[in-house]
Amino acid sequence: MRNRLIFSAGAVVAMLALSPAPRGQGAARPGSAPDISGVWLVEKFQPVLFPNGGAPLQPWAETKLKATNAQTDDPNLACLPEGVPRYMISVPYPMEIFQGSASVLIIHEGTSVLRQIHMSRQHPKDLDPTYAGDSVGKWEGDTFVVDTTGLNDRTWLDTAGHQHTDEMHLTERFVRTPTTINLEYTIDDPKMYSKPWVQQRIIRPLPPAAHGLPELIEYSCEENNRDIQHLITTKPAADR
Repeated sequence: MRNRLIFSAGAVVAMLALSPAPRGQGAARPGSAPDISGVWLVEKFQPVLFPNGGAPLQPWAETKLKATNAQTDDPNLACLPEGVPRYMISVPYPMEIFQGSASVLIIHEGTSVLRQIHMSRQHPKDLDPTYAGDSVGKWEGDTFVVDTTGLNDRTWLDTAGHQHTDEMHLTERFVRTPTTINLEYTIDDPKMYSKPWVQQRIIRPLPPAAHGLPELIEYSCEENNRDIQHLITTKPAADR
């Protein structure tokens, strides 16, 4: 269910804590980092990362994928967060980027997830695994490089059932063009995959709303969700 998005107080406080940065999806200014702020939507939504097969899965992971029922086993059916990079590249809902000098915030419409990319620190040594993990970013010339670790193993990478372990290391490279963001992401998870693999996506500005500004709207997965009701009613009594 989608309605007008209302930000939580915590998200608003986090946004206000950011150093001032221009908004409006403009091009880079001379001597400054490119502006990636604005509301964006992935181009050519592709829910399956390997539509023709060929994922470099470890043998045990190949067996696990074949035994997975994508129609009933997807954690997202229970309204759990999609995790990264899935909500960045495989979900047909927009995201808003707030760019500051200390942090870059990304809010996704689909699960109203707040992702914080830290610009002034490294990964902590002892991380509690989370759905979005711990992200640190830096600018390498005109490329925004984001390194993410500390992910749990409770999310899928796509709707086909490609998964990952808690050892997954995600690297994203955002390149701002005059009209898009070109995103290249690398999955490095030696427990699940025999080698790192790389894919690309193009992210375009969300078209303006009726009043002239692009914006997110509220999304509620739990309300009237038949999938979660199915999971509840079919779960063995001993596990409830």
